[in-house]
Amino acid sequence: MVTEQRHRIMGAVNVSDLGEFGLIERLAKAVGADRQESLIVGIGDDAAAWRLGDSLVLATTDSLVEGVHFLPERVPWVDLGWKALAVNVSDIAAMGGDPLFALVTLALPPETPVEDIDGLYAGMQECGREYGVAVVGGDVVRAPQVMISVAVIGHAELGAEGRPQIMRRDAAKAGFVIAVTGSLGDSAAGLKRLQDGAPADDPLVRAHLRPKPPLAAGRQAARLEVPCAIDVSDGLLQDLRHVCDLCELGAVVRADAVPLSQQLRSAFTAEEALALACGGGEDYQLVFIAPQETMRLLRASAQVRVTVIGEMDEHPEQRPRLMDASGVEIKLPEAGWDHLRPDGRPSGRA
Repeated sequence: MVTEQRHRIMGAVNVSDLGEFGLIERLAKAVGADRQESLIVGIGDDAAAWRLGDSLVLATTDSLVEGVHFLPERVPWVDLGWKALAVNVSDIAAMGGDPLFALVTLALPPETPVEDIDGLYAGMQECGREYGVAVVGGDVVRAPQVMISVAVIGHAELGAEGRPQIMRRDAAKAGFVIAVTGSLGDSAAGLKRLQDGAPADDPLVRAHLRPKPPLAAGRQAARLEVPCAIDVSDGLLQDLRHVCDLCELGAVVRADAVPLSQQLRSAFTAEEALALACGGGEDYQLVFIAPQETMRLLRASAQVRVTVIGEMDEHPEQRPRLMDASGVEIKLPEAGWDHLRPDGRPSGRA
């Protein structure tokens, strides 16, 4: 209380005043002057990318915190291990690369049962075998609550004349079409059902506990020179807004084109399902943004469903807009994930 009063008197700005993405922007400016020539992509994308000799290295990191990202009394540790690694694989997929190695930092209360950590690593091993990632090291520290932080190192191909064959968030242009892999909303729906007591084998709960990033589709998109991509972690509309902000463009998403699974349609009303798909987050599907012909080639060759849901436009003041079949904008309740949201009501996670 004393600290809060002192901050008000001194006019201090808290990180909650900036929000997660405002803080990231501030930090990016703080370190921007130290950018090295070998760095191709730095802060603000799904992964960092830099040249190392004739190779292109990718690196990303993500953390799961007890009570923030997972419900310790409801989530099996083996599933938590899978997810901790899979969310990082998704970042590498969004760049069009291949994940290789993982470093894991565990922050644990001393009373944590060893069998829980055995289950955690069993899940990471399962995910690693699925996506070709080896856990090669990390750190263990004491903490008042469980936190799992994973960093993944990968690589991407170099194309003609040594050009980096990667996708970026800042490479969209007006007129490019927007497409998404798989279906959206299942993870957020699964979280709701998990909180309501649904078992771990419920199909929607499985989508929340065991995301399966379409890694091969990301690689194929990069080979076809899809310029822009992002994974759906914060929520479709919020993730598209990241692209719009970087490119100074607008985006239109057609509500009737957003792909929804039959399980989601059966468990929720049409309005609820759409809101979960557009704002729930943690689907870890991929959004691709490319010229129409490039997208046509990707849809024909990808091993997963790729659905065109909209297009980029030249109206940055309107980003992004969700439109119904008659061209009327649909206003959804505020959604999407922001770790530092002042109201303390981040959506799409525990």
